[in-house]
Amino acid sequence: MSNSPIKLLLVEDEDDFRETSARWMERKGHDVSAAASGAEALELCAQDSFDVAVFDMNMPGMSGMELLQRVQQDKIEMEVIILTGQGTIESAVSAMKLGACDFLTKPCSLGDLEHHCMLARDRGRLRRENKQLKAIISRSRPALELVGESPSMRQVVKMVHKVAPTDKPVLIQGESGTGKEVVARAIQQNSRLSDRPFVTINCAALPEQLVESELFGHQRGSFTGATSDKPGLFEIADGGTLFIDEIGELPLSLQPKLLRVLEDGSMRRIGSHKERFVNVRIIAATNRDLAKEVESGNFREDLFYRVNVLSLQLPPLRERSGDVDRLVDHYLPVPWHVDQTARDALNRYPWPGNVRQLINVIQRATILADGHDVTLDDLPSEIADCADGDAPRHPSDRGGNADSSESDHGDAAFKPESLKLDDIAKAHVMYVLAKENGNKAKAARVLGIHRRKLYRLLERFNGSEAEAPLSAVE
Repeated sequence: MSNSPIKLLLVEDEDDFRETSARWMERKGHDVSAAASGAEALELCAQDSFDVAVFDMNMPGMSGMELLQRVQQDKIEMEVIILTGQGTIESAVSAMKLGACDFLTKPCSLGDLEHHCMLARDRGRLRRENKQLKAIISRSRPALELVGESPSMRQVVKMVHKVAPTDKPVLIQGESGTGKEVVARAIQQNSRLSDRPFVTINCAALPEQLVESELFGHQRGSFTGATSDKPGLFEIADGGTLFIDEIGELPLSLQPKLLRVLEDGSMRRIGSHKERFVNVRIIAATNRDLAKEVESGNFREDLFYRVNVLSLQLPPLRERSGDVDRLVDHYLPVPWHVDQTARDALNRYPWPGNVRQLINVIQRATILADGHDVTLDDLPSEIADCADGDAPRHPSDRGGNADSSESDHGDAAFKPESLKLDDIAKAHVMYVLAKENGNKAKAARVLGIHRRKLYRLLERFNGSEAEAPLSAVE
């Protein structure tokens, strides 16, 4: 507890108690302003600020409760202690629900009065510091940006700003990799719960028993391995937001428990008979069509209506005209650059893995590229082939010759420990080229690179083309 002086506002209509208390607190080194009524107290609050205020509950004119309501209404920052008689403790508790931090019953010793005022001052200081830290963290945390200017993405951004201020459940639907968690975080950051917990769970990544334990918690001894009590994510997220990713994968046996939490906030840990209550906003996401899952009996209809109060449909990247370039520029680190031929290929590719796949491709390219320029040669072959207007190949079409027999350029080329990395790369390229009878197009597919990349490798190997039999088929 700090021993620094308290700036105190004492509001009491009994002259003797007010004056005695004020003199005693001043002798203790505190800065005291005294008021005999609520109206006088509001005038003092308009002129100065205080750490702590003590309001007598029963005063003529404006009562202590009414004064507290005015203080809350005018957003006056100070800790309020209610001073009440023995018969009005219920009223004091009600005052605390309105924002008072403590109450004292009369008669009370002046030592108790000072002690409670010091506790209130320290609580107020901690509360302000906590508020400041949250503001600093909020400013330092980069705002999530939903990248894209296509009509479909503008609609998504519009919906995010509409649904964020509410406390209703949100269902985000879209293909894998479209950015459902990013949108969920954008909703949370723009909501009134932005400074409260944001907790996530992926139902597809955990077995059924573990999903139940993660969501609802468990008691020690409730199952093998439960060596201690564990709160569930609903309890951890209490007062904040819980993001349930891939909710379509939630086992049918757990759906009634989730429905119950959504209906009245009640839940029980595994192995416990104790009812617990939480206040959590749910944001759910799925790559499935939940309406069809309801029809097929894989998802409860009543739960579907509970989570689908507000709905967002995320477009696949192939339907976001013009957004590929924006995403590339957003995720490409400075000072990297993508040349136009590579950009053309990136824009022609249909992106079955959506934005997640594009991010991975960009990261891969910055590792493989020479210098800070990403070219066609640095892209996966299925994307690089799109530069020529070719239809993208299915991964299963990228295999090599069905004949698996070894050649003279087989594994023996990799055994000597004295070989350098470039020697190993050269030996592997020549081995694959020989297996494909010199067909560079097929060899490039097996190697997972574009033909242009193969030509560059062969040039780098100082005329190694002559070491393998080449066919006329390119």
